[in-house]
Amino acid sequence: MIESRTANRDARMLDVPEDVGRHHALGIALNLASAVAYSTSGFYTRLIPLDPWTILLWRGAFAGLFIAGFIVWRYRRQTVGIVQGIGGAGIAAACLSTLATIMYINAFRRTSVADVMIMNATTPFIAAALAWLWFRERQRWSTLAASGAALTGTAVMVGGAAREGHFFGDLLAFGMALCMAGMMVIIRRHRDTPMLPAACLSALLCPLLVWPFAHVALQGPTNTLYLVLFGVTQFGLGLLLLTLGARLISATEAALIQASEVPLGPLWVWLAFREVPALATWIGGAIIMAAVAGHVYMSRDPSTSESAGAPADAPLPGARGR
Repeated sequence: MIESRTANRDARMLDVPEDVGRHHALGIALNLASAVAYSTSGFYTRLIPLDPWTILLWRGAFAGLFIAGFIVWRYRRQTVGIVQGIGGAGIAAACLSTLATIMYINAFRRTSVADVMIMNATTPFIAAALAWLWFRERQRWSTLAASGAALTGTAVMVGGAAREGHFFGDLLAFGMALCMAGMMVIIRRHRDTPMLPAACLSALLCPLLVWPFAHVALQGPTNTLYLVLFGVTQFGLGLLLLTLGARLISATEAALIQASEVPLGPLWVWLAFREVPALATWIGGAIIMAAVAGHVYMSRDPSTSESAGAPADAPLPGARGR
């Protein structure tokens, strides 16, 4: 019962109307905002001169505190019941998100940014396969076509980049994509489960797992400020928006929209550090953004899709019972 009440409360507090089309539009908007927040990871990783484990520790701690504060503000006296209602699905989503985070940051240090990005662009395909295998969620042709275009754009960005000596980093990046796809599918499948506490748990698990390898002492006021911003604006806000938005659209759509992070990441680095991207980066990025924009345009009438835009407390069409 608490799950059903939570889903209804989520809809009211987000001012989500009962109209399916607006539900779907809100899901797209939340996922786009999440992708913009997530896209700053390369900027902060370049900005903070610390090892990956120390970054993961403090980034996760500040993000967890931010999300926990949001949960307490949102649910007030119901906070304890909401946290207790996440169940096994919420714990599984949190663990997958934590693993994805750890692999993501470490992949940046062990392979090229381009390789990480192309692995990230495989997430829509993995999500589509998992959703179909698990509960036979069908995708519209426009969603699949846009996913293919996004992957093509990422491949153009990578171009002929050499991968010698990058095997472990590429493996980490692929593991990140697999975990993110699994997390999105779980959130989509269990839309009646309160996932905000799972997002908070995900952020707080990172410090617990990496603290033996990290430098616990904060490294000066400037780096501390950067870590707070990294944790709150990139990880905390990105994860919060993704958790709220992924339950309103299909897992493949959520992963596709997150692909807009691929061209945005090099853009912020270019603006901040004057690193001029290669021509292939501009071309590939334009293809990806066109794919996402085209999908958003084609999704103006999501009522033709069985799975897109269903209310957060409604069962998935064709889904088996739990």
